[in-house]
Amino acid sequence: MTVAAVAVGAAVFGPGSGAFNIARAVEAVPGSHTIALLEAERAQLIAMTAAARTLTLVAQPKLASPAEVASAELSTGTGAGGSSGTGGGGGIVYVTSTPPNPGTAQSIAYHMMAGFGFSPQTYFGCLQDLWNRESGWRYDAENASGAYGIPQALPGSKMASAGPDWETNPATQIKWGLTYIKGLYGTPCGAWSFEEANGYY
Repeated sequence: MTVAAVAVGAAVFGPGSGAFNIARAVEAVPGSHTIALLEAERAQLIAMTAAARTLTLVAQPKLASPAEVASAELSTGTGAGGSSGTGGGGGIVYVTSTPPNPGTAQSIAYHMMAGFGFSPQTYFGCLQDLWNRESGWRYDAENASGAYGIPQALPGSKMASAGPDWETNPATQIKWGLTYIKGLYGTPCGAWSFEEANGYY
């Protein structure tokens, strides 16, 4: 009986077998720096997924349909290929919005957007919907994963790159958030589209 078990084990885990290669790969993995990085990224994704599931969505924002956007472009004379950037492109629907009330975090963001190359008339609606969902525009919003502030930076201390007052200053948080959005998604509408599809950005 023992001889049969050893013979079967030798055949299954013998050199050249798939099981042998898997066994060697598993032995080589524990001290790997790459594995440590992958585990850290996995833990962050788990935390972000858990955080996304803790949010309560009260209502879906009303987005303009691509047909509505196209008809609005035709009526304003910008048409397809116009330079205004108000139409849907690449599957992105732009959410138009009026300027926010002065003195609010939303007003700060609205007035900062041009400095990042975003037309507020074109992109503020997407940013407004994104951060309404993420934090309700509260500078002290925090979720279970440790994400913090208006843009829900994870960890919140990342925003220190935008200023030492990142914990309490909406302008510092918005500056960091717009930099993050521009670098990763190109525009607030790109970030909003990703948020809509994944529950986080």
